[in-house]
Amino acid sequence: MVSETYRGHGMIKLIKPYISFDEVETEFREIFENGCFTRGKHVAAFAEQIKAYTGAHHAFLTTSATTALWMCMRLLGIGNGDEVIVSDFSFPATANIVEDVGARPVFADVSMDTFNMLPEELERKITSKTKAVIFVDALGNPSGIHTIKKICRDRGIPLIEDAACAIGSSENSIRCGNLADLTCFSFHPRKLLTTGEGGAITTNNDDWAKRLAIKLAHGAVTQNGKFDFVDYGYNFRLSELQAVMGIKQLKKLDAIVQDRSRIRDAYKLELEAMGFRSQQVSKNVMHNVQSLVFRVPEGLDRDRLITDLKNQDIESTLGTYCLSGLNYYKQKYSDIRQNSRSLQEQTITLPCFHNVNTMQVCKAIRKTFKIKSAK
Repeated sequence: MVSETYRGHGMIKLIKPYISFDEVETEFREIFENGCFTRGKHVAAFAEQIKAYTGAHHAFLTTSATTALWMCMRLLGIGNGDEVIVSDFSFPATANIVEDVGARPVFADVSMDTFNMLPEELERKITSKTKAVIFVDALGNPSGIHTIKKICRDRGIPLIEDAACAIGSSENSIRCGNLADLTCFSFHPRKLLTTGEGGAITTNNDDWAKRLAIKLAHGAVTQNGKFDFVDYGYNFRLSELQAVMGIKQLKKLDAIVQDRSRIRDAYKLELEAMGFRSQQVSKNVMHNVQSLVFRVPEGLDRDRLITDLKNQDIESTLGTYCLSGLNYYKQKYSDIRQNSRSLQEQTITLPCFHNVNTMQVCKAIRKTFKIKSAK
C-alpha cells in the first residue's frame, strides 16, 4: 500500500499526498536539532536521487516548476524580440515565464487525443525568431515528445520539457528528465511527488549545468574554501525539510504510478461505456496518471457536472487551460487555438488516489446525467 486509505469522511478530494508525518518525523527532528535547514545533506541527496531516477547527468532543485522554467529562459538568454513556441493546453505558468522575460509565447495547438503539441503545428510556427520550444507533458503524458525533439534537433532549437506533471512518466523507456535539452518538474501538492512547493531542473548539458549551479547560488563559486561571486544570481533553493519529503516519496514513486494506472483502468471501464473519452497514451509511453482527465460526452454540460459532483462531496475540475484563450493572451495576441479551446471546455479531472471509491464517483456521474452504465 502506497498511501493512507480513504475512509469516506468529508469531500472526496482530487488527490491526497502519498506521504505521512510518521515517515519524515525522525529526519525533521534531526533538522530542528542541528539547525541546518538549507543546503544540507538531504538537499544534496534528493538532487542525486533525481539524477539517478531520471537518468539525467545533472539535477538542480528549485522553489517551483515556474522558477525552474523561468531559469531556463535566463539560461538561454531569451528576451525582447525572441519567440518561444509553447504547447497551448497547459497551466498559465508555461506562457507566463516567456512573457515575463520580454519574449513572445507562440501558441501551438494540441492533439485532441493525447492533448500534446502537434508536430505540424510546431513546424508551421517556427521562424527566425524562435529561440526555444516548450513541450508540455499534458497531465503527465509525454506521448510524442521524441517527434518534437527530432524537429527541434533538425532546426537547432533548444527543447524545454515542461514536465511539471510528469515525474515517473517515460517514452520509449526513457524517463522524463532525460528526454529534452532541459526539463522542469513541479513538486506542488497536486503532484504525485510533493514537497509542499518545489521543483527541479534536469539537463545533460555540462556547460549549462555549470551556469545553473552558479546562477542558483547567487552567482557564487567556491575557490580555495571561500565564496567568490562571479556572476549575479538567485535564491530558488529547496529546504532540507522539503528534500526529506521528496526523498521519501521518490522511493515509492513507481508503486504510486502503478496504483494510479489501476485506478485509471477502473474509471475507464465505467465511464467509456457512458461516452466519456479518456486521454490517449501512445503504446511506447508510461503515463504516471498525474491527473485523471476525461472528455465529457458531446452535448453534456461539463461545468454542470463539476457543480453537481461538488454538491455530492466529490471534488473535480477542468482538465487545464487553453493558454491562447486566457483573457490576457487573447487580447494581446488574438491567436486562439481551436483544439486547445475545445479541450478546456470539454475535459474534467476526477479524483485519483489510493483506494478512492471509483464506483461512488461513477455513480454520482450517472446520477447527474441519468446515464446507466452498459451491462
